[in-house]
Amino acid sequence: MHTVVRGAAALGLAALLLAPAAGCQSGSRSAAEPAPTSPASATLGGLAAQQLAWHACQAPNTAQGGGTAPSADWQCATLRAPLDYGKPDGSTIDLALIRSKAKDDQHRIGSLLFNFGGPGASGVATLPALADTYSSLNTRYDLVGFDPRGVGASAGVTCLDDQAMDANAAVDGTPETPAEIKALDDSNAQFAAACEHNSGAVLPYVDTESAARDLDLMRQVLGDGKLSYFGISYGTQLGGVYAHLFPQEVGRLVLDSVVDPTKDPEQSALGQAQGFQLALDDFMKACAAQAAEACPTGAGGAEGTTRITDLLRQLAQSPLPTGSGRKLTETLAVTGIAGALYSRQTWPALASGLTEATQQGSGDTLLQLADALLGRDPQGHYNNLSAANRAISCLDARQRYSDQDVEQRLPQFRDASPVFGTFTAWGLTGCTGWPVPGKADHPEVSAAGAAPILVVGTTGDPATPVEGARTMAQQLGSGVGVTVTLNGEGHGGYNTGNPCLKQTVDAYLLDGTVPPDGTTCS
Repeated sequence: MHTVVRGAAALGLAALLLAPAAGCQSGSRSAAEPAPTSPASATLGGLAAQQLAWHACQAPNTAQGGGTAPSADWQCATLRAPLDYGKPDGSTIDLALIRSKAKDDQHRIGSLLFNFGGPGASGVATLPALADTYSSLNTRYDLVGFDPRGVGASAGVTCLDDQAMDANAAVDGTPETPAEIKALDDSNAQFAAACEHNSGAVLPYVDTESAARDLDLMRQVLGDGKLSYFGISYGTQLGGVYAHLFPQEVGRLVLDSVVDPTKDPEQSALGQAQGFQLALDDFMKACAAQAAEACPTGAGGAEGTTRITDLLRQLAQSPLPTGSGRKLTETLAVTGIAGALYSRQTWPALASGLTEATQQGSGDTLLQLADALLGRDPQGHYNNLSAANRAISCLDARQRYSDQDVEQRLPQFRDASPVFGTFTAWGLTGCTGWPVPGKADHPEVSAAGAAPILVVGTTGDPATPVEGARTMAQQLGSGVGVTVTLNGEGHGGYNTGNPCLKQTVDAYLLDGTVPPDGTTCS
């Protein structure tokens, strides 16, 4: 399934409201006070009263993405949660948590939980890597990251081994012949069968609603009267579902780079095709202005798009060599181009990669960009981002698409993007034949009675177009969703460091200051 991952890849590549009174958040309390009992906690028995054993953190494991152990500022713990919330006294799973305690303990507000998207991003690995971005929030909040269920060290879904993942990633994601279509179908079937064989026991329970219930269990165990939460990309869907399920437990929630909750997978994929084409057009325009004739996409616009589609057609016939011995295929090139568009910081790498491919006959940089998006390290090991992404997405969404469905829709997708349209359209078949049925047509996020929730969109966002933020705010309900728009590029507004946006979000999270709905930052 060649889907465009939301959220996690951008961060990996780049690093690679009624206002409560100022001071303490409404409903927050000191760590010494007992947690108030929520209606949900009564059904969770001792799980809601469990004590976390915080300890020094080990280095992230392969499923989490690997790397080095975080500094001594970080502590790790494991939280037990029901495998099936319909049977809270049944089997449990372990959820991996990490935290950095508030620096100003005297003015501590509580815990601020993060989800970095995907779905499938490891919060345990990602949050320490981006700690500097959130240092102002760490003054009064314990920053808390976690691996959602099915991700990383939290009952992580396991599917194909590394060698099989390389083969899967190299399958033609833009098939044109019956043989190529069959190869893609066979690849999807192999992936699904491996997931069922290796992780069949957890596949029915990695849905977003269960993850939202995990959030509320975390809130209770961490000792917070209300949930404070920062969700990016898919993390906005998780936050919206939480607000729907637990409107009275909403404290201060920030939803940044927002998934449109009203769109089905087809509509979402079409929106992503349009969004990535827009971001590519913006990249080509900037490249032409900066490098003139040296820009690999020339003057941009139609000329630049033609240069890229010509390259992709050549790669479909003759993949390019790389220093690693692997080949840059058409599918991996599209993946690498998409990966570089998540952040303006990786635009120079995209320019270099396109220059290498078109002028030097080398696929090294575009392959590295593709690997970053797919969660493959230089040693050839994959984290479980792709497996978790598919498992969560296919369980959340009821829709299943046939080859015929895709072929009928191809003209619309190609009109939306000559570069990404075919790729995103065929990605729709990834859930066909999935061993577990999907749950809903789209997520429910209405949250009448919840405190104001900050909903942030960026005009040049390729993966979650800015319109999704406006729709999310409407769906949350009148007086709940408060929109803030950043005029800029990339996926993840707060992480761009824009001073206006940072000040707006910090004032909301730290002081409870709700900005006017429709606030715009440039």
